[in-house]
Amino acid sequence: MIIGRLKGDIAALGIDSLLVDVNGVGYVVQAGTRLLGCLSVGTKAEIFVETRVTDSSITLFGFSTDEERAWFVRLQDVPGVAGKSAMALVDALSPPELMDALLLGDVSMITRAKGVGKKLAERIVGELSGKPPPHGRFGRFDADSRASVATDRGPAMAGGLAAGVRSEAVSALVNLGYGSSEAARAVSTASGESDPDLSGLIRAALKELAPS
Repeated sequence: MIIGRLKGDIAALGIDSLLVDVNGVGYVVQAGTRLLGCLSVGTKAEIFVETRVTDSSITLFGFSTDEERAWFVRLQDVPGVAGKSAMALVDALSPPELMDALLLGDVSMITRAKGVGKKLAERIVGELSGKPPPHGRFGRFDADSRASVATDRGPAMAGGLAAGVRSEAVSALVNLGYGSSEAARAVSTASGESDPDLSGLIRAALKELAPS
């Protein structure tokens, strides 16, 4: 049985895990500090889960969105990136930040993650740079999959501009003749704190690229 999502009461919180009670059954879920910091015992929450099965154990890794879960899986395509490192990366960088780091080849941004050194960061950039962002478990992410962790305390985590929209905007600019690095920088600057649609983001990025 593969568990993809859990919705229930937060029964306990630990240093790197949580216990969620779903209809009287307690599930231990590994989680990063960012997710754990958004939860409190006694509240209800919905956790997106990646299930890993080995000969000796079944481990559940928890995330605030399916997009984060998808990046956790994608990062482990890189040789040398195991579950612990992938969790640290998703904990340190949001999906849009991960996409920006890969588009810009920003190794120092990748090394923000605990336990990820320069050599491993360079390997991650080398392996994943230029690739499109990961898809959700059942295709493209819908609005709900990008939403914050839902708890009875209200939204727990602010969402950013979807990495997929940024990637499509960069691709459009590259098709217009701009270099991938300058296109990525323009898109990153243009996105700012708002969430424009694709055409709006491309127009804003073109303004950034226009000669001053």
